[in-house]
Amino acid sequence: MDDDFNMSMRKFLKQVGVTSQQAIEEAMRKAGPAAGKSFDAKVVLTVEGLDVNHVVTGTIKGNAA
Repeated sequence: MDDDFNMSMRKFLKQVGVTSQQAIEEAMRKAGPAAGKSFDAKVVLTVEGLDVNHVVTGTIKGNAA
C-alpha cells in the first residue's frame, strides 16, 4: 500500500477513536450515578464500495464512584 493510503487510513482511524471517546465520555457524564456499571459496546465498520463489514465488541467499565 502507498503512503497516501496509509496516511488517509490513519487519519480516519484517529478521527474514529477520538470522536468515539468523546461521545462515550459525554454519555457517561449524562448518565450520572448509572455510569457506575459496565456497558456492552459494539462498533460496526462498513466501507462503501468495498466488501467490508467489521464488528468490534467489548465492555466499557463505568466509574466506581
